[in-house]
Amino acid sequence: MAVWPTLPIVDVERAKKFYGETLGLPLIKEDKEMGVLFYRAGRNTVLDLYKRGETKADNTAATFEVANIVEEVNVLKGKGVTFEEFSMGENKMENSIMIVGSEKAAWFKDSEGNTLCLHEDLGGGPSLCAVPEESTP
Repeated sequence: MAVWPTLPIVDVERAKKFYGETLGLPLIKEDKEMGVLFYRAGRNTVLDLYKRGETKADNTAATFEVANIVEEVNVLKGKGVTFEEFSMGENKMENSIMIVGSEKAAWFKDSEGNTLCLHEDLGGGPSLCAVPEESTP
């Protein structure tokens, strides 16, 4: 089974530039009449972006699993992406990255205000984002 995260966007062209150029995701399909963009976001994952009025969500809308979070954060910072800086209890950010147990995570906003996350599993313990192999599509 594949899951398609669906995120609202306000400005289609601005979102197209952010997801295509800044994040480097390949555009699969665009429905100009409906204001919908579909991006390949790894394995069997498709990111569905749809045009609507402004909305506000404080939660993480989508998480991208990466092999080297430090490298990815630096690449995105070089493209002008600003990462969120905060603490969660005793867990503090260091260079925009938070280490929580056996995981590293970094949060940023897309061009439309949606909160996105980069995640790296360090191994050696249970991961909040781990999917058992038999469940992987």
